[in-house]
Amino acid sequence: MSRLICALCVVMALAGCGGGNKVSPRNLDNACSIADQRPKYLRAMRKTERKWGVPVPVQMAVIHQESRFDGDARTPLQWKLGVIPMGRQSSAYGYSQALDATWDQYKSETRNRGARRDNIRDATDFMGWYMNKTREKNGIPLTDARRQYLAYHEGWNGYARGSYRSKTWLVNVAGNVGERAVLYDRQLRSCGKI
Repeated sequence: MSRLICALCVVMALAGCGGGNKVSPRNLDNACSIADQRPKYLRAMRKTERKWGVPVPVQMAVIHQESRFDGDARTPLQWKLGVIPMGRQSSAYGYSQALDATWDQYKSETRNRGARRDNIRDATDFMGWYMNKTREKNGIPLTDARRQYLAYHEGWNGYARGSYRSKTWLVNVAGNVGERAVLYDRQLRSCGKI
């Protein structure tokens, strides 16, 4: 009997060492609800705002668009002949959907070698780093969620070339991100979270 209890204790201890809650919160249209369900998310975003200056609602709106707050989010698989998996559309992964090369650049420049894209603290710190580079390279204010998102999606050089102009769908998505940032800001102020 004591062996069974011991084994259960070991299993429970190992289960507690998991990677955390990567499942999306409920009611993604309500920033206060997200903050209440995942206070760790709000703490991470506040820390990023203090460090990098990117407002919490801007971070939330971009994460909503990129991953719907799913730490395990990946791009869809590509298929050949409709049945043979040929890999993913890109290397984008995690809350921020950072690509491998950009994530590696972030880790190198910030000396955050252990950073993981499925960790909300690392993902928001990445976004702060990236958006600050966008401000430096492209002159986009950190408060401009719409244009920050366009540069986030297209990359610094793509944004500078105006590659988004021929992508009506992307311009519409960026508009939605901007509107969501305004909505999240209003909600977070109403519930006293910012």
